[in-house]
This record gives sequence, structure tokens and C-alpha cells, in this order.
Amino acid sequence: MRSRTALLIFRSTLAAAAVFTVAFVSGCRQDMQNQPKFIPQRGTTFFPSGRSVRPEVLGAVARNQLDADEYYNTGLIDGKEQNALPFPVTMTVLERGQERYNIYCTPCHSRVGNGRGMIVERGYKPAGNFHDPLIAAKPLSHYFFVMTHGYGSMPDYSAQIATQDRWAIAAYIRALQLSQDAPLADVPAGAQVQKLSEVSQQAGFAPGFVDAWTLPQETNVPSAGEMQSPGAAKAAAKTAAATSTAKK
Repeated sequence: MRSRTALLIFRSTLAAAAVFTVAFVSGCRQDMQNQPKFIPQRGTTFFPSGRSVRPEVLGAVARNQLDADEYYNTGLIDGKEQNALPFPVTMTVLERGQERYNIYCTPCHSRVGNGRGMIVERGYKPAGNFHDPLIAAKPLSHYFFVMTHGYGSMPDYSAQIATQDRWAIAAYIRALQLSQDAPLADVPAGAQVQKLSEVSQQAGFAPGFVDAWTLPQETNVPSAGEMQSPGAAKAAAKTAAATSTAKK
């Protein structure tokens, strides 16, 4: 009797286990088969167009589709700088370049491009002089490349200045250079030519206003070695006072 009861319990347990297993497996299979996803090239009723693959957002660049090696983005062709802009130069481009130049470049290079901006006047390392013969001889894309990657103590400005604006600034730098070193052959026939010193005096400036600028030999900006903490400064002052008293 006991063995028969045990057999019935065993069979019931086995049947329950089988039912649970089938239900569990069926549930997993349903979850794996009926996923909430869109299969490529299949239609759907979710979107009004009936397409499951959505069109790309206008202006979006997919991964590995950016033409980062183009001249417009690098300023290089076969690894070499070029004396050309990737788009036509218009007065609008030059005006935009002047605006961006005055914002980002004048603190170091000054508005006339001589490398003696206000930051340099206050002790910062002298910036490049765009009118220096060596710098003026550089290809146009050289300035774009330097703005993109930095040079020496100058950091890169690729995050602050858009690509097209960097090219516009390069065009304006060339205009600055031309303004200071334009040959007479570029003057239209019949046009009157005046020296810059004469023009400045007629505008009311001092006779030497257009002469070459000179940098101060010393500034009032302390160097890193001269800077002291308040405590160290007080200790130095006490030491100096004690020494002065002892000498008296």
C-alpha cells in the first residue's frame, strides 16, 4: 500500500515537473522569438510610411562616412600645405574672417597682425608676426593648419572656431599681409598712391604712429618663481625688516 502511494506521489511530481518545464521553455521561446524590434527591409504599421528603416536625419554623418581627409578639413593635399582656399573668396568671406580674427586672434597677434597683442604686451610669449617674410611666404592653408592643430605655445582652436571660419580667417590674414606689403603693380592705373605715414598724419595721428612697434623689456607681471604664498611673503617681509634693523 505504501509503495503504491509512493509511486502515485512520484508520478504526480514528475508530471508537475514536466508541465513546469514545458511552460518555462515555451515562455522563453516566445520571448526570444517575438522581440520588439524591426527587421531590416521589412514593413511595419508603426510608422505612417510603412517602412521599418527610418531615413537618415538631414546633415547627419554616419560613422566612417566623414570625409576627414579632404582638403577642406585638413588643409593638406598629399600631406602638403597649399596656397588656395577650398571655396571662392568673397567680401562676405573676408568680413566674416575679420570678425572671427578680431575675436580670437587679436589678443596675441593684434589687429594689424604684427604679433604684439595686449596679452603679449603684458608678458606673454610673443606671437607670430604675419608680416615677417618667413611667415608671409607660407601657403594659405598653413594658417588654417596651425589654427586646427596649434603651434608652439599657441593652442589649437578647432573646438572654438568652425572649419569654414578658420578658412575665412586665413583669407583675412592674407588680406592683412597684402595691406602692409602691396606692390605698386596692384594699384589701378590713374589711382593716387600715398604713403601710410602721410595718411596717418592727415588723420591726426603722431608722425611716428605707423613706425615699427617695440616690446617693453620688462613688465610688471611676476614670473612663476617670483610668486609667493601670503605666508611666505610675510616671512620674507619680516626677514627683510630684521636685516634692515640689524644694519642700523
